[in-house]
Formats: sequence, structure tokens, C-alpha cells
Amino acid sequence: MNHDLANEIRSKVDIVDIIGERIPLIAKGKNFFGVCPFHDDTNPSMSVSREKQIYTCFSCHATGNVFTFLMNYEHIDFKEALKYLGDKVGIDTGSVKVTKKSTKYDKLYDAYKLALKYYQNNLNSTVGKEAKKYLLTRNIDENIIKEFEIGLSLDKKDDLTKLLTGKDYDLTTLNRIGLTADTHDVYNDRIMFPLYDVAGRVVGFSGRIYKDNGSNKYVNTKETDIFKKGEMLYHYHIARDECRIKKFVIVMEGFMDVIRASTIGINNTVALMGTALTKEQINLIKRLSNNIVLCLDGDDPGINAALANGELLLNSGIEVKVVELPDNDDPDSFILKHGKERFEGLIKNAINYSDFKLKRLRDKVDFRSDEGKANYINRVIEETSKLDDPIRREVVLKRLAKEFDISYNTLEMRMNSLLKDEKKKDEVVIPKKETTKKDKYTKAFEQIIYFMLNNDWVITEVEEGKLIFPSNVMRKTCSEISYYYKKYGEINVADFYTSIQDKEDIMLLINSILAEEYNETTSREELMEYFNVAREFATKEEIKRLTGLMKKEVDPLEQAKIAEKIRKLKLGDN
Repeated sequence: MNHDLANEIRSKVDIVDIIGERIPLIAKGKNFFGVCPFHDDTNPSMSVSREKQIYTCFSCHATGNVFTFLMNYEHIDFKEALKYLGDKVGIDTGSVKVTKKSTKYDKLYDAYKLALKYYQNNLNSTVGKEAKKYLLTRNIDENIIKEFEIGLSLDKKDDLTKLLTGKDYDLTTLNRIGLTADTHDVYNDRIMFPLYDVAGRVVGFSGRIYKDNGSNKYVNTKETDIFKKGEMLYHYHIARDECRIKKFVIVMEGFMDVIRASTIGINNTVALMGTALTKEQINLIKRLSNNIVLCLDGDDPGINAALANGELLLNSGIEVKVVELPDNDDPDSFILKHGKERFEGLIKNAINYSDFKLKRLRDKVDFRSDEGKANYINRVIEETSKLDDPIRREVVLKRLAKEFDISYNTLEMRMNSLLKDEKKKDEVVIPKKETTKKDKYTKAFEQIIYFMLNNDWVITEVEEGKLIFPSNVMRKTCSEISYYYKKYGEINVADFYTSIQDKEDIMLLINSILAEEYNETTSREELMEYFNVAREFATKEEIKRLTGLMKKEVDPLEQAKIAEKIRKLKLGDN
């Protein structure tokens, strides 16, 4: 590993910028905070330090520098992260050779690549004229066909099967991944829309009829080893960069909605692979933005899906707005009818999820019934109590008081009783660090290592003090810090991380230490206090060893000698 090249690249990038491109960050004091992508996080638990150029999660203790983050976030190795950042800052990384990692699924991905090319060739040949004409009537032109890699399966029962088996794919595998059924193609005479995973690899298809032949409108790939609907969002790999620019993401129901939005230049869109969001999909959305606009279908199922998904997103700490489409319209049909300007207006005027929910509460209320009115008022107050904005709460209560001729004070009392049970959160809550209980000796040794990472002069003091660290990994860590300091003449935590990329045990210890609230700077007097605690541990361990030895010793004279050594250690006379 070329540490000098790595350090040069790291020194020219800002970790806040790199992480901020992938996770929304909010400044709080001298650090930045965001939702940690490495565990199921609902509050901003990840702290990113511009000063130190490292990140730390207070909950799961994920810690590291910009290379570590990219490796874990993008699932790439160190060399790939190095090349990516080198290209970003204009540093030549030609000497770094990246070897493509093979996986057990490579052959499956390759099968889908071949199928994609086959379907595309069909659509662009003479046999695809009728299908292409149909697409044009749907306002899907050549550019869209190319951008979304749309293809065509032929009205031949085993064409693709023969092609793939001729490329050494066995039927068992092809059946398992949903391209064939027995000895026949799954898709016949359908327009083929490829479905992608979050890395942009084709892992499935949705085949649509284009002739009125009584068949099901769509046939979709079944769940396979590489195609899991609940872990995917259509268009995610394209939307990622656009969402960072626009600062919000539009969540739609179907892939045709996303395709249609792209025709009017709106690309910060993803589509569900069903109507209900999964936990994995919510975590993917968090990686795009904390500002979500739900733009689902305008019919009853779409409204119900907006209510259910909005609640899930809200409970995950995400700001949610909802687009209200006219009855029975979806984004695809609305854009076709009304065009870009009207659709952009809907997005711009999306309402807060709480307001959307309050409006929907009215839909099926019998206002002729006193019981219906009371239930409605109680539900509205209950939902309003969840709002953090006291002005919005007051506006709602005043509207209720006027509409139903009820005393404002009565409504306010009900609201206040609910507010007592609600836990109000600040815009950014810095969570308490979740730490395992450590004894004073462990804390002392870890604090000394922390001092070494932040104060060059402490490294020399530790070497001259000849401290005996209690574990092999602590001793190795101190040795690595000393070696790094002697080589580079200074200690930099972000660069030190690069030097221990291949030393997992040391990395885990450093992560644990940096996740603690240890002091960064120290005086010699304070350092000596920690040294004394460390030496006290060494003394206790030696007493423990001698006591065990004395118990095994049968010679009274030898026992007396050992007992004297123990006495002197206890008195500090050693």
C-alpha cells in the first residue's frame, strides 16, 4: 500500500463533503451530524469532524476516515476508494491496480446482461417495429428507450433459453433466477423494462403487453438470490446524484411514473417495488435525503399507501410531504395530460404529511352524529399533538373551535394532556453514546492511547515510561502509533487509519477508543496520573500471579520469599 499517495489524496479531500454527498449532514457546533448508514438509525447518531477528518457513530461505534467510510458505504476495497478519491481531486492513481472481486452471483448478473442485450436488439431490429410504434404512441421516444434500456421479448417460446444454454448456462440456474420456466422463456412478446439493484446491475425484468391479447398486463421477475423487491428501489442508482443536488427525493409507485418524470427533466425519483415500504427501503431513502415527497397514485389504494408509508417514514425521523393527485391519476397519466409545469407545481406545493393525514380524517366522518364529531375532533387533536410547531398546533385548535363551536380552552386542555406524554425532539438531537462498562484500568490505558493519537509528545513519554499494556492488541496499537510517528514525524488520526487498514484487531480497538468521550489534550502532570493507574494495574496483576505461585509452592522458605515480594509490592517498595 502506498501510504504517501493515500495521505496526499486524503489531505486534499474533505470528509464532510464526501459523506455529505451520501448522507444529509447538519452542522451542530464544530461537528456535523447525520443518520448513520451502518445501523438502523432514527436519530442523527453519526458525528463527522472536519477538524480531525474522521467520523464516529455514537450508537454502533462505526469509526474511521474518508477511505473507511467509502469502503463500508459503497462496499468497495481500499484501492477502489483510493482511485475514486484520487480522480476526484485530480491525483494520478495509475500505479494502483484494482482487481475486480468475483462473487458467487457474477454468473447470474452476466445472464441478465446477456438477456438485456438480447431484448434490446429485438426492439431495435425489424421484429420490434410494432412494439416500438406502440411505445411512441405512449410518448416513449428513442431517447427514453435508450436511457432506460427498454427491450422486447419475442413471440417464440424458447429463443432466449436456447441463447443462454448455448452460453453454458444450465436450465436449473436459469429457472432459479427467473429467466426460464422448464425449457421455455418466461417472457413472450412483451415490452421489457429492466429492473436494477442499488448498484445499477440488471437483476430482473417487468414485461408489459403491447397487444390486446387478454394476457396479464405485466409479468415480473420472481424473487431470486439477486432480485429482492423489498431491498430495492427502482431508479435508485440514477437518482442518487440528482437527489444530492435537489436536496429531496420523490417517491413514486411504479417504474412508468419514474420514466415519465424523466421525460420532463425530473430525475430525483425512485419507485417502490410494491406499495408498502420495507425497513431496508427506508434505510435506502435515508441515504438519499431526509426530505421526502410521496407522489403515489390518486386513487383510494394510492391514498392509503401514502398514509401508511408516510407514517413509516415519519417514525424513521424523515420529513415527509405528500403530493395530492386528482382522483385516479398517477404521475405518468398526469404528466401526459397536463405537462411539466403543472406537475412541477404539484411537487412544489406538496403538503406536510400531518396536514394530508388531517384532511383524510374528514373523508368518512358522519358529521351529523355527535359521536362522529367527537371522535373526529379527538383524532385531530391527537395527530396535532405530534407536531413540533406550537403555532401550527394553535392554528388547528382555533379552526376546530370555530368550526364546531367548542371552547378553545377545552381543546387546549385536551392538547396539553397529550403533550405531556409526547417526547419532543430537537431538530438535531446528539444522542448519548452507548458504551459498555469499562473498569478504571481499561479506561486509563485507553485514555493514554487516545492521548498518543492527539499529542505527539505523549508518544515519547509512553516509550520512556515503559508501561506494560494489559492486552496484546493494546501493545500492538502502541507499537503502530510509535512506528507511524517515527516515520512521518507527526501523528494524524485520519492518516493513521489508512496505515492500519489491514490490521482489523487494531482498527476495532481504535474505533472503540475514539467512540469514547476521552480528553484530547493533557499536561504532563495529568498524564502521570494515568501512568500511575496503569502501573497500579501492573502491580495488581503481578500480585495475582505471585499469589497463585505461592499457593502451588510446597517449600516454606520459597513461600516466605514470595510472600515478601507481595508485601513489598503492596507497599509500593519495588
